[in-house]
Amino acid sequence: MMKSLNIKRLAFKAATFGVLFAFIVSGSLVSLAVSSKPVGEILVTGAKAGGASVTVNGEPADSGRTIFSSSTISTPEGTSAVINLGKAGKIQLAPGSTFVIDVDGNAVKGDLTAGSLTVLNSAQTVGVKTLTGDVVELATGETASATSGTSSKKAKPGPGGLDWWIWAAIIGGAAAAVIIIATRDDNVTSPVR
Repeated sequence: MMKSLNIKRLAFKAATFGVLFAFIVSGSLVSLAVSSKPVGEILVTGAKAGGASVTVNGEPADSGRTIFSSSTISTPEGTSAVINLGKAGKIQLAPGSTFVIDVDGNAVKGDLTAGSLTVLNSAQTVGVKTLTGDVVELATGETASATSGTSSKKAKPGPGGLDWWIWAAIIGGAAAAVIIIATRDDNVTSPVR
């Protein structure tokens, strides 16, 4: 009888210790999983295609939704989103994009698993890891695609909507023509009056 009483006490202590340990471990995991400081907000633009909306961590999100570091942001076809990160900058996700954002102060980086991303402005370059495994450093005005490991700068059009290099070629050609005509010697004498 004494032996069975000791076994019951030992089993009760072990169960109590196990439950207490489970509460402590699960409580610390929840507090570690949630970032306590928001890093920005999302601004949704475009029509909702078939009722689909921009999602943050799998939940539908409207303009003004707070974004935390390590958030997964997905845009459906026909809808884009701008992530306003305050002093760190602004990033635009094209329709059909998925981006996991990581912000540490003014440093912005993340994984682009679908679509494309454009840096509208940024305090520093934005590091974007694409599906190729490359990390592309983007400055303001540059775009990265999930399937390519390179960035592209948006051309700044000159007068008339043409790129500056086209205007440089036109002006250079005209200047060369004027110089050739002016230096040409035809040995033509004008009549004396």
